Amino acid sequence: MLKIKKSYNVIGVMSGTSLDGVDLCFSNFSYENQDWKFKILVSDTVTYEKSWITKLTNAHSLSEIELKELDLEFTLYLSKIILSFIHKNQISNIDFISSHGHTVFHEPKKQITYQIGNRVELNNLTNLPVVCDFRIQDVQLGGQGAPLVPIGDLLLFSDYSHCLNLGGFSNISIKSNNNIIAYDICPVNIVLNKYSRSIGFEFDMGGQISKSGNINKHLLKELNEISYYHLTHPKSLGLEWVENKIFPLIDSFKISTKDILRTYVEHIAVQISNNLKGDNLKILISGGGSKNKFLMERIKQLSKKNLGIISENITDYKEALIFGFLGVLRIRKENNCLKSVTGADKDHSSGVIFE
Repeated sequence: MLKIKKSYNVIGVMSGTSLDGVDLCFSNFSYENQDWKFKILVSDTVTYEKSWITKLTNAHSLSEIELKELDLEFTLYLSKIILSFIHKNQISNIDFISSHGHTVFHEPKKQITYQIGNRVELNNLTNLPVVCDFRIQDVQLGGQGAPLVPIGDLLLFSDYSHCLNLGGFSNISIKSNNNIIAYDICPVNIVLNKYSRSIGFEFDMGGQISKSGNINKHLLKELNEISYYHLTHPKSLGLEWVENKIFPLIDSFKISTKDILRTYVEHIAVQISNNLKGDNLKILISGGGSKNKFLMERIKQLSKKNLGIISENITDYKEALIFGFLGVLRIRKENNCLKSVTGADKDHSSGVIFE
């Protein structure tokens, strides 16, 4: 039985929709003077092989039996990655693993969210307690099941008024008077990487391809008029939405890939700028998109805001870090999902525990 105490050593594991790889973050979380502190001890990213990119990209189209097989296969794959991470870095004194898994379906309106890699075999094979499957309870309580990172933004990064993540999707946490709201803004790397791969690149390094293209004003206008952007929070996005709304619209314009990328970068910058209103904002930015120099330039130019990046460790591993923290809160039976963020019926402590 996992004990409630004041200090925890946790391996946080995250696989995002951008399919960059599996992020692992071994961190210490300590509770001192009514305040949470953290320290990242070891971190690493295991890049996906092309075969896994293909499997995960196509996972949502599998039959129920095939998906269960993939779920088990991915759980075994994660266990090997985690054990290798532990061995390579000679990590000891681990309290537990806290893992997000990989999202295959996320349609909260239909009360559907499904992350693979969250099976009991992860506990059996690593011989460590596991906390996982954080989203499903929130969806059952009428919430979006996303975003889940804001509780970490609130308790671990309290110095910042806004926390902006640029991953597969862009999401934002906005704090005011000890309250927080958060929501997905728009797709980012899930779109940029798809079109980069279509011309032989895993991603658009520094935004060099998009920078060489031209904006298609008609496509940009249609992207910015998509109804989601005019909804109020709570709201969240998933791959299904991108496949129904974004890809068909882009593909209906017979333009070059570099022009698609240039137009889509502008779309991201417009949508993010629309959500950075007000003066004296203290913004923390994280996620793989923050390394896209051209995208960052466009966001800065359109928003006229300073975008703060603490360190590469935080930029790259913030989500894995916070999923580790979600596990800590779950073990302590403290709320890790906030109704102000997800729209659930109540604040609650979510996550399945295997030990």
